[in-house]
Amino acid sequence: MAFFWRLAKSLQDPQKVASFQRLCGVEGPLSWGASPSLAEERDESEPELLANGSCPALEGRGDGYRVPSDPGEKEQGFHTNGTRNGMIPGGDGSQQQVRRRQPRRNSLTEESACQEFSIHNSFLYYLFSLGTELGNELFYITFFPFCIWNLDPWMGRRLIIIWVWVMYLGQCTKDVIRWPRPASPPVVKLEVFYNSEYSMPSTHAMSGTAIPLALLLLSYGRWQYPFMYGLILAACWCSLVCFSRVYMGMHSILDVIAGFLYAILILAVFHSAVDLVDNFNLTYKYAPLIIISLHLALGIFSFTLDTWSTSRGDTAQILGCGAGVACGSHVNYMLGLTLDPSPDTFPLAPPSISVTLLGKALLRLLIGVVVLLLTRVAMKKVTIPLACKIFRIPCDDVRQARQRMEVELPYRYITYGAIGFAIVFLIPCLFSFIGLS
Repeated sequence: MAFFWRLAKSLQDPQKVASFQRLCGVEGPLSWGASPSLAEERDESEPELLANGSCPALEGRGDGYRVPSDPGEKEQGFHTNGTRNGMIPGGDGSQQQVRRRQPRRNSLTEESACQEFSIHNSFLYYLFSLGTELGNELFYITFFPFCIWNLDPWMGRRLIIIWVWVMYLGQCTKDVIRWPRPASPPVVKLEVFYNSEYSMPSTHAMSGTAIPLALLLLSYGRWQYPFMYGLILAACWCSLVCFSRVYMGMHSILDVIAGFLYAILILAVFHSAVDLVDNFNLTYKYAPLIIISLHLALGIFSFTLDTWSTSRGDTAQILGCGAGVACGSHVNYMLGLTLDPSPDTFPLAPPSISVTLLGKALLRLLIGVVVLLLTRVAMKKVTIPLACKIFRIPCDDVRQARQRMEVELPYRYITYGAIGFAIVFLIPCLFSFIGLS
């Protein structure tokens, strides 16, 4: 037991994350001591330039964010991981390629890590940036609809059920364990959007493991393709997402391993129940009422686990999307619009690829995603002021208002519930109407 405890502490060490980043060609400001050889080459007569320039997020806080003494401490407006400004030599990039990059800002926390870092391997930078996007909202809002509109609605519904289970359990576990992100320095933060959330386990690693493995389990035997191809795709997908979280400086190695194993455990326990849940969603008379009530109760429970953080809104968003998809699937079934092929026809042969097929698929994706984005904007405009009015919360500062459960939970739940409902019912009806079904 002592061996495993020492191993866990070693895998949680931020120095290992920093070492992996340097191995992949990422270096922080020279004042961190990450690049002593380059520091020695610097002309001592050269003036030192501030690496980060202007950073409103850091105004009034000295040279960086405070690192709390308590690992579980979490305050609004602070990075609990200690991002600090640094100095760089010169500015002409003669010794190294310096990539000035402003990470995607979180509109709720106003986080904006103004670190300057050096990228010596652009290929790995873009590769791992792609990997981390495979666990972000932009990917989800295109991948799941693409599966439902263009590939297999049966498989898409079940993928979303598994995704909701995995992400909900992962987010709740984060708020129970409350481990902070890897400290910076020595870790270079290449992403800050989720920096206010806790670290253990990595939900990117969980989704990056669960989605490709579930896709393989659900599609093999239903569609004709070599199993080895599917296994290789799943392994590459999972590896890319997991390694990207360490590369981005957002998780320790232990966080990623725990997320990977946790996702496999959830799949092993719940995979056999997916058919039962999907059939219940489709056929039971009072399924919508039960689905909405259950998902809402789970959202309220998750909001009680910790003080405010962006993970609470993400949890409500996931639950709302799952409820909307389930309700839309029920309506489809009641109206006779669910046309799943008979098991006698399995395995299904993939259609031959043609220009017409690809054109229709891309057109459906483009039109559908535009409708989803418009739906999100419209619902946000309605739900936030309405929730503020109902619960008598000032809405002059929307960012502050959304940090209240009475606003954030209904806004996220209703908005993404509408998006889920549109994905499986409204938009396919629109496709039928304009001849794109």
